Amino acid sequence: MSNFSTRMRVEAARSLAFGSIAAGYTAVGTPFTHPISIVYFFNSTNESVGISFDGSVDHGPLAAGSFLLLDVTTNKANQIGLFIENGTQIYTKQLSGAPTSGSVYVSSFYAQSSQ
Repeated sequence: MSNFSTRMRVEAARSLAFGSIAAGYTAVGTPFTHPISIVYFFNSTNESVGISFDGSVDHGPLAAGSFLLLDVTTNKANQIGLFIENGTQIYTKQLSGAPTSGSVYVSSFYAQSSQ
């Protein structure tokens, strides 16, 4: 019988308060420190925001009060599958106007093997 298992680990949540969300892209927290399997974006602001994985290209909108869950390694093992590269920085910006409340949150999850 093997002791091999893969555990889900969580990086510290990242956030950017409404007053710091500008017309141009602003970093949300720090870059990922692990290859990310699952990332959860939540926009608790009262305005739509843009999301970018590089700070220059628009990768998608996130409506006010909505979330986006990306499970990029569904049904894959720790070493096999699609991952968001460690060191990736997430950015956000205003789309329709300046938010006056809330924050943008990013939660990230990665796989860790243990034997």
